[in-house]
Amino acid sequence: MKKHLLLSTVLIALSNFTYGDSHPHWSYEGDSSPSHWGTIDESFKLCQIGKNQSPVDLSQAIASTKQHLTLSSSLSGEYQIENNGHTLQATPTQAVSPIQLDNKQFILKQFHFHTPSEHTFKRKHFPIEAHFVHQSAQGELAVLAVMFKQGEENPALTPLITKILAKGETTKSILNPQQLLPKNQEYFRLNGSLTTPPCSEGVNWVVFKTPLAASKAQIDAMKKIIGQENNRPIQPVNSRIVIEENK
Repeated sequence: MKKHLLLSTVLIALSNFTYGDSHPHWSYEGDSSPSHWGTIDESFKLCQIGKNQSPVDLSQAIASTKQHLTLSSSLSGEYQIENNGHTLQATPTQAVSPIQLDNKQFILKQFHFHTPSEHTFKRKHFPIEAHFVHQSAQGELAVLAVMFKQGEENPALTPLITKILAKGETTKSILNPQQLLPKNQEYFRLNGSLTTPPCSEGVNWVVFKTPLAASKAQIDAMKKIIGQENNRPIQPVNSRIVIEENK
């Protein structure tokens, strides 16, 4: 019964994870900022009382040589890109091949960006963090997180930021999100939550260890589109264990 209720909560959460305006208003500033999320609406209470919340600092991890992730063989295709007022989000307009995590298949539903990063390493933020949100046939969520550091221009980011989208504005483009995933596929694993309301728990997090590069101009363009710092503060790890899965 408990597992069924948790899955139902996660399914509801996925419908909210598109950052739509039809749900209670939340933001990153003022009276609707992260410190207030848990009291804005009853459905957001886990943002305040949850014990397995995300993001976290990933400094303390237990190393493992066993890997449980197989990436998608093909993600290339047309995506709808939207500035929804909370983030820049890209949603596939056609079916894409799944990833496999813990012998379960998950399909990419959307990916979006946070500036600066939400997860930290030794309390250090990166300029950008991308979240690739996947869902299994049973409704379970898995999020792959990729950090970006300032460096050389990243051609894979260019189609996303060529047009500075205003809030509510959309466009379409041919993208290959596989190019936004690091070749070094060592990563951290953690049971966590959505980093936005309703902060639902039971989310499988995979945070890649190796950051990708983005130029200063690309970082500035991403910040301009998003228009604010949209990172939730790090949350207590509590009794959870962070696993560092290496090859």
